Amino acid sequence: MVTFSSSLFFFLRVCYLLLMISCSFSCAQRYRNVSLGSSLTPLGQPTSWLSPSGDFAFGFRPLETDSNSFLLAIWFDKIPEKTVVWYAKKTVVWYANGKSPVKASAGASVQLTEDGQLVLSDQTSTVWGATGVNNAAYGAMLDNGNFVLVGTDGSLRWQSFQEPTDTLLPSQALGLNSRLWSRLTDTDYSPGRFVLYLQSDGNLILHVAAVPSGYQYEAYWESNTGGDGARLIFDQTNSSVYIALRNDSLVNFTSMSVPLSLVNFYHRATLDSDGVFRQYVRSRNVSGTTTGLWRDEWNVVDYEPKDICNQGTSEWGSGICGYNSYCQVNEESKVDCHCPPNYSFLDSNYKYKGCKPDFPVQNCDANETEAANLFDFTTLINVDWPLADYERYSPMDEDRCRRECLIDCFCALAIYNPGGDCFKKRFPLSNGRIGNSENSRALIKVARGGNPSISSSSSPSREKGKSWLLVGMLLLGSSVLVFLLSICVVAFFSYNYNKKLGKKDRLVAGLPVSGLRSFTYKELEEATHGFREELGRGASGIVYKGFLEDEAATCVAVKKLDKVLQETEKEFANEVKSIGQTYHKNLVRLVGFCCQGTERLLVYEFMNHGSLMEWLTGDPRPSWDQRAEIAIGVARGLLYLHEECVGQIIHCDIKPQNVLLDDQFTPKISDFGLAKLLKRDQSRTRTDIRGTKGYVAPEWFRKAGVTAKVDVYSFGVMLLEIVCCRRNVELGLGEAAEEAILTDWVNDEFREGRLEVVVEGDEEAAMDMRRVERFVKVALWCVQEEPSMRPTMQKVAQMLDGAVAVPIPPEPTSYISSLA
Repeated sequence: MVTFSSSLFFFLRVCYLLLMISCSFSCAQRYRNVSLGSSLTPLGQPTSWLSPSGDFAFGFRPLETDSNSFLLAIWFDKIPEKTVVWYAKKTVVWYANGKSPVKASAGASVQLTEDGQLVLSDQTSTVWGATGVNNAAYGAMLDNGNFVLVGTDGSLRWQSFQEPTDTLLPSQALGLNSRLWSRLTDTDYSPGRFVLYLQSDGNLILHVAAVPSGYQYEAYWESNTGGDGARLIFDQTNSSVYIALRNDSLVNFTSMSVPLSLVNFYHRATLDSDGVFRQYVRSRNVSGTTTGLWRDEWNVVDYEPKDICNQGTSEWGSGICGYNSYCQVNEESKVDCHCPPNYSFLDSNYKYKGCKPDFPVQNCDANETEAANLFDFTTLINVDWPLADYERYSPMDEDRCRRECLIDCFCALAIYNPGGDCFKKRFPLSNGRIGNSENSRALIKVARGGNPSISSSSSPSREKGKSWLLVGMLLLGSSVLVFLLSICVVAFFSYNYNKKLGKKDRLVAGLPVSGLRSFTYKELEEATHGFREELGRGASGIVYKGFLEDEAATCVAVKKLDKVLQETEKEFANEVKSIGQTYHKNLVRLVGFCCQGTERLLVYEFMNHGSLMEWLTGDPRPSWDQRAEIAIGVARGLLYLHEECVGQIIHCDIKPQNVLLDDQFTPKISDFGLAKLLKRDQSRTRTDIRGTKGYVAPEWFRKAGVTAKVDVYSFGVMLLEIVCCRRNVELGLGEAAEEAILTDWVNDEFREGRLEVVVEGDEEAAMDMRRVERFVKVALWCVQEEPSMRPTMQKVAQMLDGAVAVPIPPEPTSYISSLA
C-alpha cells in the first residue's frame, strides 16, 4: 500500500464526487425520472429502468442457474451478452433479494408506491423494501450506477450506494461500520463466506464468515489503519480504491498503474466469491475487438490479498476452502480448491462444503495387521493443513511416521519433513493450502484398492474383530504360521529372481506409487495365459483379459501399451501414479502396472458389460432412462478429470468405445491419462489413426492448442449417439445418405422442429421429449466449431441434470471439418 498526503487534493476530490452526484441528479430528473405509482414485473414491458446514458439498468434479472427466478438488481446494460448466455450474463453490481429470488408466476413486482416507498413483493408478502424511505417524490437510475429516491426538496431519501452488496463503483464510498458481502458462488447471490468490513475504528478488514449465520471469524487481511480511517472510496479520477484517513492522507487499497478514463472504460471493484477483492476494467468498445492491452472482457488490474491461501488461516471454520480440501491460487489470481487423492467434493457446485473420503474411514477396533491390510498411503508434496495437528514426533524417519499414522484410527494423514518431524492430523482438516516447504510430504491415509468393504463404525466388539481376522487368515493360508511362511517364500524367490535380471529388466523399486500393485511381466503373462484372450485394440495398444493369482481370482483387463515414450522407469511410474490417484465412480480404476525393460503394461478392473458402443448398438435397444443416466454419469466423470482431480487430465479420445459398463451398468471412462504416455508425434495424430474422426474437435486439424474443450466436443457427439442409439457415422445408407453424419442430421431435424424423428421407434424417449430436447440442445452446444463457444463440463453436467436452463444453441458452422 502507498500513503501520500495532500489536504487540498483530498478536498478537491470530495467536491468532485459531490458535483458528479449533483449532475447525475439533474440529468436523471430531466430524462429518467421514475414517477410515483410506476412498477416493473419480471416478464413485463419494460423489465427495467435505464440511466440517462443507458449504461446501467435497475430492474429484474433472471438467475443464470434458473431462468424462472429473478433478482431485483442493477447491472451494466450496454455490455453485450456473451453468445454462451449462461457463461456471463450482464454484470450485476447490486441486488436486493439474493437470498430470496422471486418468481414471475408468483406475481412478483417492484413498485414505487404512491406514498413514496420502493417495495419488492409477490402475491403473498413483501420480499424487500428500501430502508428508511419516507415520502419520496421520484426515483432515478443514475449514470454512475446509483439508484436513488429523491424527496420533493431534492434531498436524497435512499440510494443503493449506501446499501452495497459485493461491488463498489467509481464515485462510491463505503462508510464506517459498512460491509461488502461476497456471493456464495458466482451464480448464487446468497450472502457468501467472505466479508469486507470498515470497522468503526477505521480499520479495513477481510473476514471469513460462517454460512448461513454470517458469524465473522478472524481477519485474513487488514489495512492497519485503526484510529485513522474514515471511508473507503473508489476514486474515478485516478482509478484507485483508497482509504481516506482522518488526517486527509490516502492509503491505496487497490489501484491501476495508469488511470483509464470512464469515457472509454467501465470500472468496478468486487469482493468475489473466492474471498479476493479485485479491481476490474473493461473497454466500452462493443465491436468485439481489444483496446490496447485490454481484452473485450473484465480485466483484473489489482487485487488483495495477494496470496489468500496462505494469509487466510483461521482457528475457526474451514479456512478459504472447505474442510478436507486445500487451497491454491492459480496463474490468473483465482482461488482453486482441490480434494486430496481418493477424496471428492461433497457438492462440486458448492466446494466450500469440503471433501469427503471415497472410502470408509478406519475402524478403531481394527488392529495393526488389519489396518495394514486395508489401508495404505498416497503422497502430496508441499500441501499442509497447519491447524489440524494433534500429535508430533521428532526425530522420526518417514516409514515410522507412516506406521504411527496407520495404527492410529484418528489419524487422517501425517505431514513429514526431512528434518525428522512427523505431525499427525485428524478430521476435519481445515485451512488446507499449498505450503511453504517443497520438502514436506503429506502422507494421506487411503483404502487399499480405493474402496474396501469395511465398516466405519467403532461399535463392534474386539471379539468380533478377532473372528473376522481369523476368517481372513484362514482364507489366506489356514493359519498364521502358514501365512507368514508363504510371505517369506515368495519374498525369497522374488528377491533371487530380480537379482538375476539385468539393470534394464528390474522392476521399479521404492517409487511412491501408492495404492497400485507393481507386477512383473511374467506375472501378467501368466495371468492372461500368454496374452491369449483379446478384449480390444487401438492405437495405444491391445487389451487382454486376465485373472490374478489371488484368493478371489480377480478378473482384470491388461493393456499392453504400444509406442510409449522411452522415458525412464521413474518417469513412467510418476505418470502412472497420477493416473492411480485419480479416483471417481465414473472412471475405470487402475489396479497396477508393469515397467520391466521395454515393456509397459497397465492393469485395470474388468468391466463385465463391455463398452458403451456395444451396448448402444445391441439388441434389444437399451431403455431411455438407462441411457440418460449413463450420459449424466459420463459427464460427471469428465468433469472430475477436468476440474476436480489434483491435476487436470484431458482425455483426448472420448468415444463410446472408451466408456465401459460395470455390473450395475454404471458408466466408467477408460484410457484417461494415456495421452502423456504416448509418443509425442503420436499424441497429435492418434485419433486419426484410431478411426474416430467423427469425434475429433476441429481445432486438431487447425493445429491449434488442445484444451479441455476437445473432450467437450467429443462428448457432444457421443451424447447424440446415446440419445439416438446409433453410431455417429453410418455408411451404406443408400437413399438415406443425408442421415450418414449424425450431428448434421440431428441439427437439421432440431432446426426444422422435427425432433421426434431422432427418437422414432423409441416409445419411452418419445414420452420424455422435454428431456430429449434438453439433451440435444446440450449436445449441439458441445459441438460448436469455436472452442470458446462450448460450455465447460461443469456446465454440461448442470444442464443435463436440469439444474441450469439450456438456451437455443447457435447454428454450428462446420461439422464436416472434423471429418475431413
